[in-house]
Amino acid sequence: MALMITDECINCDVCEPECPNDAIYQGEEIYEINPDLCTECVGHFETSQCVEVCPVECIPHDPNHVETREQLMLKYEKLTGKQAV
Repeated sequence: MALMITDECINCDVCEPECPNDAIYQGEEIYEINPDLCTECVGHFETSQCVEVCPVECIPHDPNHVETREQLMLKYEKLTGKQAV
């Protein structure tokens, strides 16, 4: 399942540089996450880095983009060209 950023976002700029897939970008009003690029850091880290650093806890799972861990791993492999370990 991809992540999303809710309207509680305070535009603190800490999440964007943490994303290893460059899925986070500045939207019109708040930061947003491209679900096609979000792997919840599967393949990169044990936990979602943006969620770890968010001071207002505004990054939940996106119910409109439900994916299994296996699907996220396949997305990681497609995006990086690396075989998951």
